[in-house]
Amino acid sequence: MTSLQGVTVAFDLDGTLVDTAPDLAATLDVILAGEGLPPLGLAAARAYVGHGAAALLRQGFLAAGTTLPPGKEAELVTAFVTHYQGRIAEASRPFPNVEACLVGLRAAGANLVVCTNKRTGLSEQLLAALGLDQQFKAVIGQDSVPARKPDAGHLLTSLAAVGGTPGRSVFLGDSDTDVQTGLNAQVPVGLFTGGYAVEAGRALGPDFEFSDFAVIPDIVQTLMA
Repeated sequence: MTSLQGVTVAFDLDGTLVDTAPDLAATLDVILAGEGLPPLGLAAARAYVGHGAAALLRQGFLAAGTTLPPGKEAELVTAFVTHYQGRIAEASRPFPNVEACLVGLRAAGANLVVCTNKRTGLSEQLLAALGLDQQFKAVIGQDSVPARKPDAGHLLTSLAAVGGTPGRSVFLGDSDTDVQTGLNAQVPVGLFTGGYAVEAGRALGPDFEFSDFAVIPDIVQTLMA
């Protein structure tokens, strides 16, 4: 492969690098049960993963025919995060060929960074539990920036953290939030079609789509040529 020195590849986390929906959905159902509400279940929860714990809780409450009490939101988010930390990689796994893709990109000289609306600490814990943490030079979660995705600043801050620039970078995600982020930051964005909010992302017009991470090194090389 041609050298990718000076190239940065940024990745969303939930629904892009890792299928985290099983552990997030199970955690949500525990919190809902504690409030006397029915479970949302994995199939329904998948569509809402990637926007943070509070957003997932709100959807769980809405599905149960009620709303998340504003005065109780902080307490429930804390309970959610605490429970989730205890099972963060119980059923979550990287999508096929993710690790080989990361290794290949790094071997070619690319700098890799995670740009996620998940909290930074949780993201780092998950990546470490799955043995992926050493592949990235930085992890930039929602609590590391003034405004999170789709704000362009989240992605631009992530790129800058590893010495990247918009003109020599690619961003990979699975949702409308990710595609909009790439558009806002004027960074080429690829949509992973195995993720959680693919149709909404497709509607925004990503630069390319992919279903297998095995093709990413060659795509990045072509884009940066």
